[in-house]
Amino acid sequence: MREDRQGSEIEIPRLDADGRDEGTRGYLSLPASGSGPGVVVIQEWWGLVDHIREVCDRLAREGGVVALAPDLYHGISTTDPAEAERLRAGLELPRAARDLDASVHALLSHDAVDGAKLGCVGFGMGGQLALHTASQNRRIGAVVDCYGFLSDLKLDLSGLEAAVFGVFAENDDSAPPEVVHELETELRAAGKRVHVNIHLGVQHAFMNDSRPETYDASTAEEAWSESIAFLRAELG
Repeated sequence: MREDRQGSEIEIPRLDADGRDEGTRGYLSLPASGSGPGVVVIQEWWGLVDHIREVCDRLAREGGVVALAPDLYHGISTTDPAEAERLRAGLELPRAARDLDASVHALLSHDAVDGAKLGCVGFGMGGQLALHTASQNRRIGAVVDCYGFLSDLKLDLSGLEAAVFGVFAENDDSAPPEVVHELETELRAAGKRVHVNIHLGVQHAFMNDSRPETYDASTAEEAWSESIAFLRAELG
């Protein structure tokens, strides 16, 4: 990990039905002011890698939020796409949901977190998990879904009260425009507030500057600025 990282590794406690600790670790970054709205950041299929830590730091620095990214793989991460696919396929969604719920409660109980509502920002598989997490917890008031799609995670939108901002790519085999339009239509039909941008000429993971083969600097900056503005508007 880089020595100039502004956040810190923390433990996110969670007890099972028998009182045993089944928590995970996470990365927490605070704004310079010392307090702000809370935002859960959800990893891509690579795990809790430095890129996600840097997202937390940047959200804290530029968005003024308290950003927490839980480690859904419990200590495992990779840079190999084949291994990442195996890790994603092996992710137990009920366990991930419990880890994310614990992260919501950890932020809500943190002294540095202001406001009654949290944000949730996810990338890749984390984008769909962000929508799922908000559907399960009414204390989440804003979701930023960055090119998220998981075919094995069906959303129950009845509990979703958050506004949704979608960041997608035109040339994305994982979440192609037709799938994005279906999601947007489903959200609107359910009476949810949603705004979706499908950015032209870019690929899946175009915001990930650790992947030069997909990263697009100008489009990433545009999507980042819009996401920050959305979180500020919804969370205060």
